[in-house]
Amino acid sequence: MRKGHLSTYISKHTVAIFLFGLGLIVLLNSCYSSKKEKKPGSETEIQTVSKSLPKAPEAALPPYMADGRKVYRQVCLTCHQANGKGVSGLNPPLTQTDNVLGDKNRLLEIIIKGSEANLKDNTSEYANVMQGYGMLGDKEIANVASYIRNSFGNKAEPITVEEVTSFRSVNKK
Repeated sequence: MRKGHLSTYISKHTVAIFLFGLGLIVLLNSCYSSKKEKKPGSETEIQTVSKSLPKAPEAALPPYMADGRKVYRQVCLTCHQANGKGVSGLNPPLTQTDNVLGDKNRLLEIIIKGSEANLKDNTSEYANVMQGYGMLGDKEIANVASYIRNSFGNKAEPITVEEVTSFRSVNKK
């Protein structure tokens, strides 16, 4: 190789190695930063989505609660989140709200028939439409409603299969 070609060869490879290293640093940094939580005073928040609910031994839950948790994981978790707090401005929380803890028929109506956009609770309005889950069986609806009413800090009387059946017969759905 001629002298001029050697320096060109070395500089091209040096640049390639530098860019590869820089890319590796950026990749590793992005993996690390996705696990960061919001600290007081920070300007950005990176949310991590957990696909698991708080762990409670299956044996510790009554069967209707364990079954309700399974239904919640399948149909509710994506919008209402693992902690039941929903998504601000989009999907309402299931924690300490009248829609969950108040009249049982109101919760059954929302689960079975769904809700329109602009659903309001005590302080906020939510933009997303919730589809109805009337295709679920009465037992599944009773279990998930009872699970919601007794999870995420909520404490309320469970909803029975008979109450779901009665609601459906009165509301024809």
